Amino acid sequence: MIILFSEYSIAQSVSVRATVEPPQIMIGQQALINLQVIAPKDKAIQFPVYEKEIVPGIEVVAMLKPDTVIENNVMTLNFKYVVTSFDSTLYHIPGIPVFDGTDTIFSNSFGLKVVSPVLKDSTLAYLEKLKSGETDSIDFNQLALYDIKPIQKPPFVWTDYLDILWIVLGVLLLLALIGAIVYFILRKKKKGYFFTPTPVLPAHVRALQELDKMKAEKIWLQGREKEFYTQLTDILRQYLYERYGMKAKEMTSGEILNEMQKYVEAESVYENLKQILSTADLVKFAKYKPYPDENDLSLINAYFFVNQTREPDPLPNEKDEEGDESKRKEQL
Repeated sequence: MIILFSEYSIAQSVSVRATVEPPQIMIGQQALINLQVIAPKDKAIQFPVYEKEIVPGIEVVAMLKPDTVIENNVMTLNFKYVVTSFDSTLYHIPGIPVFDGTDTIFSNSFGLKVVSPVLKDSTLAYLEKLKSGETDSIDFNQLALYDIKPIQKPPFVWTDYLDILWIVLGVLLLLALIGAIVYFILRKKKKGYFFTPTPVLPAHVRALQELDKMKAEKIWLQGREKEFYTQLTDILRQYLYERYGMKAKEMTSGEILNEMQKYVEAESVYENLKQILSTADLVKFAKYKPYPDENDLSLINAYFFVNQTREPDPLPNEKDEEGDESKRKEQL
């Protein structure tokens, strides 16, 4: 039964040709019906979509995606149907209709022969006995029906395992490379080679270096005040985290000032930080345009704040003890 049409745009005269391959099949086997349409590319071609059967006895298993070729403004479209049948006979399939947007064009008619498996004469004779009622028991030996043969292993072909062979070789090479690296590392350790970690700068040293870099760039003189205060407060927030363990990057200016009262007693330290954070908030959130002197003051106060809150240098005796301890660790 035809239930709908699937539409494709192709291109004056339209020709339709139907073929079937193979023209003869066994019961249950499948054949491929190819419906070829040649038309100008401006034509809207509609192919029939079959719900179950093209003709009684010929079942549609699937409809394949069409192939389209355009050449010299002419489109060739191939639409394929996969069909099967379970009754042995010669089927006549009339012309298949194709709609081009204006007219309906029919393909040529064709035939599909479906045959049954060839049975032995003894099997046919026994089936006739069953049909006529001469016997009511089934002798499978006379029917020449046999059990399913066991699964046979395919012959060994070494080229089928090339992918696995390359994978194994790759793994072996990788293991050899890792072993060589480990060997040379252990060999260097035996000869007295030691890994020297990169020294970690104290928090105040790193902060002062960042401030020196900002001072040299002078971005606030280029009309980039917001960027200047963002970098300045980021440096101080990172310094507070390294110096006191304060999660300053996640805190507001007010929360930072309240927290600093736990660590410093000098009012000047608190006021220096307050001046920087207050001005930065006005610039970043209130679009405040600070005077040049305010920018200079904020940078100077940042230097003062870091130097006033820096971790004190160790006493000379403590330095000697730390040096001796590091030497003992190197010897070990």
